[in-house]
Amino acid sequence: MATLLEERPTRAPEAPAHEVVVRVVGDGGGSGSGRPPRRRPGFGGARTVGILVALGAIAVAVVLLANAIGGFKLNLFGTTRVDRSAPVVLKQLRDVSTFTAATGEFEATVDVENDVKYVPSFIAGERVIFVGVGTVDAKVDFASLTKDAVVVGQDGAVTVTLPEPTLAKPVVDPARSHVANRDRGLVNRIEGAFSDNPTSERSLYLTTQKRLAAAAKGSELRARAEKNTATMLRGLLGKVGFDRVNVVFTDASGAVARAA
Repeated sequence: MATLLEERPTRAPEAPAHEVVVRVVGDGGGSGSGRPPRRRPGFGGARTVGILVALGAIAVAVVLLANAIGGFKLNLFGTTRVDRSAPVVLKQLRDVSTFTAATGEFEATVDVENDVKYVPSFIAGERVIFVGVGTVDAKVDFASLTKDAVVVGQDGAVTVTLPEPTLAKPVVDPARSHVANRDRGLVNRIEGAFSDNPTSERSLYLTTQKRLAAAAKGSELRARAEKNTATMLRGLLGKVGFDRVNVVFTDASGAVARAA
C-alpha cells in the first residue's frame, strides 16, 4: 500500500498557511479501488490432475511396451514370497514289515449339491463337482509270520503260509485332483465373505477316499497282490535252491483261503 502526500495552498484571513492532504492508494485488492484483483500465475487443479494422469499413462505404456518387446523387464506391482515356515521335525520312526504287492490307481467324480428347499439355487445353495485321483496299495504283512509259516516237505517243496493281502487307506493326490465346477448362491457368497475358508475341500477329499476304498474292494487288486507276492517268493527261494514253492494265503480267522 502506497501513501501519497499532497500539499494544497489554503487561504487564511490573517496569515498564509499550508494544508496537508494524505491520500491512500491501494494495491488493487480493496473493493473500492475500482480495479479487478490481479491473479497469480499458476495451473488450475483440474488441469494439474489431467497432466499427471496423462504422464502416468504414458509411463505405464512405455513399461508395457518394453516388457512386450522382451529387452526390458520391470514389474512395478510385483510381490515377493517370503517363506517363514519352521523346519520339519521328525516325530517318529517305525519299522515296516509289509510288502506292497500291488497298487491300484482310481479316479472318482464327486457331485454334491446342498439344496435349500423352496429357494432357487441362484439365491441359496451350493453344488460342487470334484474330480479326485488317488491310489490304494495292497500289502502283505510279514511281521506276524511264525516258524510254522515256512515248511519244507520231504520232497523238497517249500510251503509258505501268509495272511491275505490287506488294502491300505486310499491316498488322494492333491496335485491331480481338482474342483471341476462350483456353483454358489448369493446367500452363500455373502456368508463366505465372513468365513476364513468358505470353499474348503476337506469334505470332498474325505468323500473321495471312501469311494476309492469301496472301488478297491470290488476290484481285482487283492488277487493281483497275491499273484505278485507268490512270484516274488518263488524267485527269492529259487535262488537258494528251492525249485518248488507253494504260497498259501489265510483269512483273518487263520483258515486257508486260497493258494497262489
